[in-house]
This record gives sequence, C-alpha cells and structure tokens, in this order.
Amino acid sequence: MTVTNQRTTRLIDGRRLRGERTRAAALDAAVELASTDGLDGLTLGRLADRLGVSKSGLFTHWPDKETLQLAVIDRARGQWAEHVVRPALDGRSGVRALWALHEQRLDFYARGALPGGCFFVAAQTEFDDRPGPVQDCLRAQLREWEALLVSLVQDAVRAGELRQDTSPDLLAYEFDALGQAAVTRSRLLDREAVFAHARASFLLRLRELCTDPGLLPNR
Repeated sequence: MTVTNQRTTRLIDGRRLRGERTRAAALDAAVELASTDGLDGLTLGRLADRLGVSKSGLFTHWPDKETLQLAVIDRARGQWAEHVVRPALDGRSGVRALWALHEQRLDFYARGALPGGCFFVAAQTEFDDRPGPVQDCLRAQLREWEALLVSLVQDAVRAGELRQDTSPDLLAYEFDALGQAAVTRSRLLDREAVFAHARASFLLRLRELCTDPGLLPNR
C-alpha cells in the first residue's frame, strides 16, 4: 500500500469513527429527551442543538423521523441490557437472579439514570394506540422483556427454588407491573416510599412462592 493510500485509509477510518461517536452521542441524548418529551417530541433540530452539531450531519444517519425513532428504541434496549439486565444476571440464576433483576431495575429508576424515569414506560404509553412500525418495535421489545422474566421464573421452578404450582406468566406480569407503577408513582408521590413499597411487595410475593427463604434477603 502506498503512502497516499495509507493516508486516505486513515482519513476514512477517522471520519467513520467520528461519525460513530456522533451517532452514539445523539442516540443517548435522544433516549433522555424521549423519556420526558416522548418519541414524537424528538426532532433532528433539537438533537443538533443539544449536541452542538449541524442538523445536516444528523441527516446522514436518520433521513426521517421514523428511522430516528426506531434507532432510539434500539439504543434504549441496549442501555437497559447494559445497566439493568447484565449486572443483575451476572453469576446468578433462579430466585437470586429474579430478585437481583428487580433490585437493579428499581435502582436504575431511583438514581435517575434517565430524566423521565423509564424510556419504555413513556414510549409504550405514547404509542399503545398508534399502529405502525414504531408500535410494532415497542411491542417486540416488550415481548422480549416478558420472555426473559418468564424464563427466569421457569428456571427457578425447575431448580426447585419456587413452588411447582407457580405460574411463570403471572409472576412475570406482577414483576413488571410493580416496576411500571414505581416509575409513575415515584414522580408524583414520595419517591422513597414508592420504591420501598415496590421492593417490599415483590419480596413478599417471592417469599410466598420460594421453597427456601434463605435464598432471599431478610427484609
């Protein structure tokens, strides 16, 4: 490879890296904005102002609003996996994994990781009666989340840590309902009390179903 070709390759690689960084920063900012203002409130102009970049530069990544919305949903999914799911499931299984996931989720909300509390609670409420690709994508994400919860409950039942008559679908529903309620109630009522109740409610439910109380915290 000639010196000229090497310089050209480095220039292209540098531009690509800067583009990827801009894209990642824009999506992180978009997730934050959407958690408070909704996906419909997102515009390339707002993102450009937030990031201090040109609007035309963002058009190269997302040519229209729907493309941007779908990319933001995927970014939020990645953030959820990184900050909630992976830390909770690392080295854990059965009841311990289920409880850790609940704790990690509540911690994500309580520490204000997103200004609106939860991207998915906001987006699902916004698009629950608006058919189209965005709703389809949100539905797919919700089904993936529910499938994870159900599989964790099933694993705990198979391991003998939860009673054999435990309904995986019902317990997964209760798990998610408590988390969603915590998001909205914590923004209107006493935050500490809301998160304490969400924690205590699921802990009580698990104790009712768990065959070995020693697997769970005392309080």
